[in-house]
Amino acid sequence: MRRFFFLVYCFCLILAFPRSSFAQVRSTIAPSPSVSPEAEAVASPVPAPDLTQKTVETLGPLEELLKNQKLGSIWPTNPIKYAIRSSVDSGIPVNMIVLLLLLPIVATVIAATRHLIGLRGFGIFLPAALSVVFVATGPFVGIILFFLIITVSWFVRFALRRLKINLQYLPKAALLLWAVSLGVLGLMFLSPLYKIPGIENISIFPVLILTLLSEDFTRISLGKSLKTAFSLTTETMLLALLSYFVLTMQWVQEYALLNPEKLLIGIGIIDFVLGKYVGLRIMEIWRFKKLIKS
Repeated sequence: MRRFFFLVYCFCLILAFPRSSFAQVRSTIAPSPSVSPEAEAVASPVPAPDLTQKTVETLGPLEELLKNQKLGSIWPTNPIKYAIRSSVDSGIPVNMIVLLLLLPIVATVIAATRHLIGLRGFGIFLPAALSVVFVATGPFVGIILFFLIITVSWFVRFALRRLKINLQYLPKAALLLWAVSLGVLGLMFLSPLYKIPGIENISIFPVLILTLLSEDFTRISLGKSLKTAFSLTTETMLLALLSYFVLTMQWVQEYALLNPEKLLIGIGIIDFVLGKYVGLRIMEIWRFKKLIKS
């Protein structure tokens, strides 16, 4: 129970201090009443480009990096660089290449956090996919969608179990997706009334990924306990938020694009070394510290 509340506390801290909060605090502390509307528009924080979208704001800086990069001989150190340049010239979006290069980093971060620290979560795929959802929607909208889908899917499963209505797996999954669709539609319908920012940018991809996560949540909550489901879900969200910050770091994106050979070889070595570690995890050391001291 202490572990669960500790994770919830860390999760709330991460949500309470998003990356743009410091800029907002500075603008709140030192307001200038004489600033013109044009100056206020210039001073307002600009949202980070969405790496999942093929927009000018996203593709422009990455393509400019490739144009300014000086390539040496193709062998033996630059074959992937030449392949990336050829692919981009043929029309493949550069943001997709960057995302594919960053996914091994995200998987390694999640594996290291689970293997060395002791966080569990729902595997590696779901936190990684959830981090991409946060990139596409933003953490605020992603978390709102997450809790909405979790609540709707859990309520439907609980109602079917309470009413002793037995359905086969596939029709039950279709019924859950039906309920989730109604819930997301309801959120979109309420967005103009309550001015929820970012709801207009929701696509079907984040909804499907969050539905997968909600399915694991309801399955564990009904099969084991609600506390276990909340604990695993909170750890999954922490892993996803950590991976989200890695995906949105500009210097990480640029390094992955300009040095793909070094990146892929380095990540492979880290994964191999990480797989050889068989010691205690940090949370296990903290849990059994009295036993270790004795």
